[in-house]
Amino acid sequence: MTEDHEHEIISRELDTDEDEPATQIALAVADIEGKDVDELGSMYETIDHLVDNLFSDPPSRAAEVEVSFNYEGYRIHVDQSGTAEFLKLG
Repeated sequence: MTEDHEHEIISRELDTDEDEPATQIALAVADIEGKDVDELGSMYETIDHLVDNLFSDPPSRAAEVEVSFNYEGYRIHVDQSGTAEFLKLG
């Protein structure tokens, strides 16, 4: 079942202790879209290990680092606390 998420921001909390948090992003998009993760493009071809590196060697909390990128039709915003927001692109 695919829902209409055109203007809705969907938030998810990533487990920042996981080895590959980027995989969690792909799983979240698959869940939102009602697809199997194997139907999606590679996260690593999109952003390499950027999100994984954000959590494996995090900056100080005072830095308030945020990363935004496009993946599978979503604008995805991840902050260093592990909050990920997904906004469906037009």
